[in-house]
Amino acid sequence: RWWGLVTKGYQPPLYCMNYNPPYYVQLLENFGCKVFYHQICFGFDPRKELSEKVKKRHSEHALNPDFSFKTMAMGKLEDFALDFHTVYNKAWAGHGGLKEMKKEQALQLMKKLKPVLDPNICYFVYHKGIPVALFINLPDLNQWFRHLNGKFNLLAKLKFLWVKATRPCTKFTGLVFGIVPEFQGQGVDGYLIGESKKVIDSRPYTEYEMQWIGDFNPKMINVAENLGDTFRSRELTTYRHIFDPSKTFERHPLI
Repeated sequence: RWWGLVTKGYQPPLYCMNYNPPYYVQLLENFGCKVFYHQICFGFDPRKELSEKVKKRHSEHALNPDFSFKTMAMGKLEDFALDFHTVYNKAWAGHGGLKEMKKEQALQLMKKLKPVLDPNICYFVYHKGIPVALFINLPDLNQWFRHLNGKFNLLAKLKFLWVKATRPCTKFTGLVFGIVPEFQGQGVDGYLIGESKKVIDSRPYTEYEMQWIGDFNPKMINVAENLGDTFRSRELTTYRHIFDPSKTFERHPLI
């Protein structure tokens, strides 16, 4: 949340995304801050056809009975929280200082997200019944929150529920996309994206934005760029300032 300084793509921010005037860049750089890494966001029209590369990967796995795809079911939130916990700990725990997630934390996270989740845009892939990949998205909540005039008291919460029920959200955004290490580079991403598109085509969404892909993660950038007709929608930058002149500045290493 609130990650990085906007350096490209000065457009209305998504929920929990920073916004700042362009002159902030000059302020930080004049002070001596240097780019530690860029976080790139990708825009995509979900109604358009996927790339042939993604279609090929999808068809290969769709014919394999060992793989299955599920859309999140709100009535089984605890089960999906455990699946999220499994994929998260295999894919992220230990990287960049991230700690292992406990089962209780995963369930608490899902419960917090429940009021704003659209289960039709939250997906899991399984191999022989074991969760190996996930793709969790959220509606662009700012399309609803902007009607609350900056308030979130009891009356505003009731109004939020009314707006959510009566005004369809047309944009959704990527929250988490991950594949466990032993299945990375095998086309599982194409299977996950291809199956999810079947569901999204029946929903009211006309815009999609994938957030915060670090420029130190070329594999994930490649996934985003190969979805189809994607474009770089905005860039958020994390700066670092070295106060000790004897220390050498280095950019974030590639992963």
